[in-house]
Amino acid sequence: MEKPILNVAMISYHTCPLATLGGKDTGGMNVYVRELTRHLGKIDVHVDVFTRSQDEHVPRILHDLGCGNRVVHVPAGPEFPLPKKQLASYIPQFTEGIQRFASDKNIRYDLIHSHYWMSGIAAETLKNRWNVPMVHMFHTLGLMKNRIAESKDEMEGEYRISGERQVIKAADRIIAATEAEQSQLEFLYKAPSQKLTIIPPGVDVDHFYCIPPDESKAVIDLCSDCRMFLFVGRIEPLKGVDTLIKAIAILKGKGLMTQKPYSLSIIGGDPDASMLEMNAEMARLQRLCHDLSLDELIVFLGKRNQDSLPYYYSAAEAVIVPSHYESFGMVALEAMACGTPVVASQVGGLAFLVQDGITGFVVPDGNPEILADRLTRLILEPNLSEKLGQQAAAYAQDYAWPKIATRILQLYQMIPPRKM
Repeated sequence: MEKPILNVAMISYHTCPLATLGGKDTGGMNVYVRELTRHLGKIDVHVDVFTRSQDEHVPRILHDLGCGNRVVHVPAGPEFPLPKKQLASYIPQFTEGIQRFASDKNIRYDLIHSHYWMSGIAAETLKNRWNVPMVHMFHTLGLMKNRIAESKDEMEGEYRISGERQVIKAADRIIAATEAEQSQLEFLYKAPSQKLTIIPPGVDVDHFYCIPPDESKAVIDLCSDCRMFLFVGRIEPLKGVDTLIKAIAILKGKGLMTQKPYSLSIIGGDPDASMLEMNAEMARLQRLCHDLSLDELIVFLGKRNQDSLPYYYSAAEAVIVPSHYESFGMVALEAMACGTPVVASQVGGLAFLVQDGITGFVVPDGNPEILADRLTRLILEPNLSEKLGQQAAAYAQDYAWPKIATRILQLYQMIPPRKM
């Protein structure tokens, strides 16, 4: 086997790239780490992804990402999911586990690429011990989440904000997904502009592509005459699902949901959990559906694996992303690659990713009336969804992962090695 261009230690401390999507801490970042690792492997970069072990029954080392790249589950604290605040205390133990792995395997890493602030804390220690450069991507920012929090429970603690500031100082380069995130890092965190590089996430266009609606509907058991709106994501307040539910209530009040007929499917979370175990936001959303008499129009599907998502995206008339904050919006990009228009809030990365009137619609955050208006257009103009979807699929090609992975590698190669 030829020597790789680089050996990269990829750190994803709090969430595993192999985890099923739709859980509390699984989403776009999991997909990003997994697909970046896969595509770096295809251009001769060796990557070991280090993540905290959350299940003692999962093998410590897995080769599920191909090209000789590994996912290494490092024991650090109890081997089950923990709240993020508790996780922070196990970072030193996690870091020691990575060092032992590197020593046991006799591997020297040329660079560290960390994801989310807790991974960055571990990366700083390893950077200093290994004397190698550090690249970091935040994915979400605590100060931005606090700006849109509606209650004290949704606020991020100072421990996270100070941790993010520490990571900014430690990193040699920081990848921002969009111009919006770059501005947030510069304005809110005073991040040095010379450290920042904008490289958007990618999409696997070999996996997410247009499937004929009749074929996709057959796979997900949706009748051929049925029309479906779709939400995919974590079930938490910042995702704005309540805004979408209220918009559906407006459409029902106008008699529009009975045409064809239409329904809303929600992918994410665990809708069948007991009341004691159920996510508080899931319980709130289900009560809202009941109070608005929408139980027959809205179905909570729970988690779905990545292999099934292209069928859901392709079967949908539109994918709705009503978030109060998104650093990028991976779901929107995946949907567009499948030829489905996106109706998204004009926040964060979504404001840059979705082209209003071309690949979908951009609407004000938290406004069910305007969201309902755009969905009404899709219902009443039968050819509009197809037209926007075709344009969305063409646009998504610019984000194909081979192009993005090449840009990431170029960034790696631009960073000078640290002096001995």
